[in-house]
Amino acid sequence: MIELLTDPNAWVSLLTLTLLEVVLGIDNVIFLSIISEKLPEARQPAARRLGLVLALVMRILLLFSIAWIIGLTAPLFELVGQELSWRDLVLIAGGVFLLFKATGEIHIYMEAHEEGADKARSGSASFFAVVVQIVLLDAVFSIDSVLTAVGMSGDLPIMITAVVIAMAVMLWAAEPVSAFVSRHPTVKMLALAFLLLIGVTLVADGLDFHIPRGYLYFAISFSAAVEAVNLLRRRRAKKDPAKAA
Repeated sequence: MIELLTDPNAWVSLLTLTLLEVVLGIDNVIFLSIISEKLPEARQPAARRLGLVLALVMRILLLFSIAWIIGLTAPLFELVGQELSWRDLVLIAGGVFLLFKATGEIHIYMEAHEEGADKARSGSASFFAVVVQIVLLDAVFSIDSVLTAVGMSGDLPIMITAVVIAMAVMLWAAEPVSAFVSRHPTVKMLALAFLLLIGVTLVADGLDFHIPRGYLYFAISFSAAVEAVNLLRRRRAKKDPAKAA
């Protein structure tokens, strides 16, 4: 462990892996912010924190089971000429679950015509049900995250440290992101569209059709930048109605 602390290569590996884990965790934070809205406002932060803590525990346990994790990529059976492993099945199931949830949220959001209808459904779900949904998707993201960590670094202390730091960043970002998404309806719709995109990507990965993450994050970044310009324009229009046109 002391050698790792004095090795520049170890620090570079830790920084690179931490940044990658944070990027991979963005979709997790977005999902947390949307699914936790089903709870009363006072209980939402607890659900988000519990979900992220359970995700951290799950990832650390998986890192200690590296041999088992690597075994998940071994072909399990063949279907219509396509070899499928446990990892593929988990990714496909997680992607379908994400598509189902995002589509359902969009449907509810678009059908809520009555004033206050969106807030009326807040608190309709139980704390346990929300946490279970968070943990289920965390399991999918955890396997993908751990496989990435194993592929980038062979040092268990570095992998665990990177995961802990990334999770700390997500814990810090969860509340501001959730509040921001909740305040801006157009941002919430954009976030749901992101979840649909991520769901399609997970299913594609499970079917061994790899979509480069660069394309995915570029699309998300470009859409977010356009939305940021729109938000800035609306904020200025509120201060000066003459600029609304």
